[in-house]
Amino acid sequence: VHQSKMDFFCKLGYGKQDICKVLKNLGQEALEDDVLKELIRMGSKPQALESQAQPSQLKLVARGSCGTTAGLQWLGDDGSDSSDSLRPIVIDGSNVAMSHGNKEVFSCWGIQLAVDWFRERGHTYIKVFVPLWRKEPPRQDSPIADQHILEELEKQSVLVYTPSRKVKGKRVVCYDDRYIVKVAYEKDGVIVSNDHYRDLQNENPEWKWFIEQRLLMYSFVSNRFMPPDDPLGRHGPTLSNFLSKKPVLPEKKWQPCPYGKKCTYGNKCKFYHPERQHQAQLSVADELRAKTKVPLAPGKEEERCRCSP
Repeated sequence: VHQSKMDFFCKLGYGKQDICKVLKNLGQEALEDDVLKELIRMGSKPQALESQAQPSQLKLVARGSCGTTAGLQWLGDDGSDSSDSLRPIVIDGSNVAMSHGNKEVFSCWGIQLAVDWFRERGHTYIKVFVPLWRKEPPRQDSPIADQHILEELEKQSVLVYTPSRKVKGKRVVCYDDRYIVKVAYEKDGVIVSNDHYRDLQNENPEWKWFIEQRLLMYSFVSNRFMPPDDPLGRHGPTLSNFLSKKPVLPEKKWQPCPYGKKCTYGNKCKFYHPERQHQAQLSVADELRAKTKVPLAPGKEEERCRCSP
């Protein structure tokens, strides 16, 4: 019996010395519940609980290797990168450059401003689509400013040229807008452009919904790229929610009632009443009906139940 009790409490994690002390005091025939109560009263703890209570010791990490704690500092609470919560960005390079150049010059500096704005927000997937013929030397009818920026963005794998070629002296250009909408739709991202792509909306009903819901317009104010704070209108999402995959809903703020305690609307009042937090918000008419309601006699209640369908 002594050995079986020793094995039982050892499996629970208690030390053998504490178990022997308790068995000597209570006797060999003591019940297991009594032994457990005495162990708890003595302050003895299982080894598993003691190891949890002790602070974990810091582990030495060899030089050149990364510890797990250092890596988790750059991640979110769920272990995912914060950039994963932001939507991919697809920029209409021609539209942005011509807007920055006041529709007269293809200003590559405007594309750089837009890319830098999204990079500062933490977006990692940024693609800019520009026709391939913009890589050629500028002409008088199509001037280009700061053309070297296109080469730098191409080296960074940000800028993508849409294909074009010459057939019998004539340039055959692929439709770059189709590339923009298709990539943004497949990546579930955001299109940055002031173009509405009406021809593509009529071509595909799924693209129509996507363009209406994921088109981000913009403005340039003194060489500053500025998208609107309400991309889908006053009653739509904010800019941060529009650009994130997991939008954060704002807390609902109630406006206090201007009448205060003198309000007679009861539960129909749309304003906030702090004095009615723990009360059943009934209208004044309902309160009066509840107070003046007289219970019927037992016989009349039975007749009423029979008559009612």
